Amino acid sequence: MDSGQSIGARLARRDESALEDAYAAYAPSVLTYLRRYVGADEAEDVLQRTFLDVWRNAGRYDPAQRFTGWLFTIAHRRAIDTLRTQRHAVVDVDALRGLVGEDGRDTVDRYADAADVREALSRLPEHERETLRLAYFEDLTQVEIAARTDVPLGTVKARSSRGLRHLAALMRPASEAEVRHG
Repeated sequence: MDSGQSIGARLARRDESALEDAYAAYAPSVLTYLRRYVGADEAEDVLQRTFLDVWRNAGRYDPAQRFTGWLFTIAHRRAIDTLRTQRHAVVDVDALRGLVGEDGRDTVDRYADAADVREALSRLPEHERETLRLAYFEDLTQVEIAARTDVPLGTVKARSSRGLRHLAALMRPASEAEVRHG
């Protein structure tokens, strides 16, 4: 079971510390997602309502499903509710179309994936996390990473390779991991 599913299972058992863990791990990603649709002024309020709904509906979480997908679906619904209650003279159709799209599932999945990757990255050793961050978030080559970190190129290559393997193992669904290791 990955850490998100573990948090979800603890929430379903009404473990209050699980709500704190969920908020600590996923609130920044959910807030970024919400700002895209309801704006910075409303996003904090919608975030709070989202986590309130997470707590209220914790018993409905199915540990067989991806926790981040469930969480971002709740956030998506709160964002739509907020947009529906706003009484603007002009509705930004493009923003609404982007949120609704094909019922919003693609967008929710992208943000859930990003939250899962960020959470898994945080669990890597610092040297691997930094190497991957520089490569994928700052778009540096391995030669540039070696120069910036003052580490030999071979070390950067090894850290990148190990980091990606560790990240893949952390991202692998629990059932698949059990099959490979069991």
